[in-house]
Amino acid sequence: MNIVDLLQTIIPTALFFSAPLIFTALGGVFSERSGVVNIGLEGLMVMGAFVGVVFNLTFADTLGMWTPWVSILVAMVVSAIFSLVHAVASITFRADQVVSGVAINFLALGLGVFLTKQWYDKGQTDMVNKPFYTTDIPFLREIPVLGPIFFENIYLTSYLAIILAFVAWYVLYKTPFGLRLRAVGEHPMAADTNGISVFKMRYVAVVISGAMGGLGGSVFALTIALNFSHATIVGQGFMALAAVIFGKWHPLGAMGAALFFGFAQSLSIISAGIPLLEDIPQVFLLIAPYVLTILALAGFIGRAEAPKANGVPYIKGNR
Repeated sequence: MNIVDLLQTIIPTALFFSAPLIFTALGGVFSERSGVVNIGLEGLMVMGAFVGVVFNLTFADTLGMWTPWVSILVAMVVSAIFSLVHAVASITFRADQVVSGVAINFLALGLGVFLTKQWYDKGQTDMVNKPFYTTDIPFLREIPVLGPIFFENIYLTSYLAIILAFVAWYVLYKTPFGLRLRAVGEHPMAADTNGISVFKMRYVAVVISGAMGGLGGSVFALTIALNFSHATIVGQGFMALAAVIFGKWHPLGAMGAALFFGFAQSLSIISAGIPLLEDIPQVFLLIAPYVLTILALAGFIGRAEAPKANGVPYIKGNR
C-alpha cells in the first residue's frame, strides 16, 4: 500500500468519525466561554440522536432526499429547547453546574429509551432508510493526489463541521457578540457594569450548545449508528467535552482535538487495511479513543486555562 492509498483510507474515515465530535465540542466552547460548565453534552447528543432518528423514520416518505437534512435541523431545535433545563437550573437558580449537567445526561437517556419503548415496543428504533450517504465533490475530486484523498467518498457533514468551526471562531473573536460572550465568561461583573446582561448572554450560549449538541448527536445517528437505542451515544459527549478542554476552549483548537479523537475512533475500522495495525487485537483498537482521551487530558489539562468565571454562578446584576 502506497502513501496515497493509505491516506485515502485514513482521512475520510477520520473525518467521518470527527464530525459529530466537532459539532458538539463547538457547542461546549460557546457554553463554557460564557462561564457555564456543560457536562450535559452527552445528554444533548442523546436527545439529538433520538429526535433525528424518530423524525427521519416518521417523515422519510414525505421528505424524500431532504429527510436527513431536515432531521438534523429538527434535532437542533429540540435539543436547544431541552438545554434550557440546564440553563434554568444553573443560571437562574444557580444550581451546581456539574450536577445539573449530569442530570441532563440521565434525563435525556431515560426519556429517549422510554419513548422508544412506548413508540416502537422494543429497546431500539427501526433502522433509518434515509441516512446521509457518501458523495464525491465535482471538480475537486479531479485534483491530483489531494482529490481522491479529500473529495471522494466523503460525507458532506464532515466539511460542514469544519466550516462551522471557522464560523464559530469568527463569531467568538471577530464580532461584538463574541466579545460580549467572552467578557461574561471572564469578568461577569465588569460586563454587567458595562450594560451587558450576564444572564441573557449565558442563556444564549447554553442554547447554542444545545443546538450544536443536538446537531452532533443527530449526525452521529444518521451517519454511523443509523438507529437509536440506549447504546447509540456512549461516551461521545464526554469525548467532545475533552476536545473542548484539550483545545483550550478555542473553536479551532476544539476542532483539532476532535479530529484527533475521531482518528482514534476510526482505528478499529481501518486497521485491517494498514499493515502496522492489522495484527493488533481488536479490543485494543476499540479502547484506543478513550485511552488517548485520558492521556491527552493528563498531558494538557495543567497547561489549559479555562475562562476565569467558568462554573461560577453570577448573583449580582440580574438584568
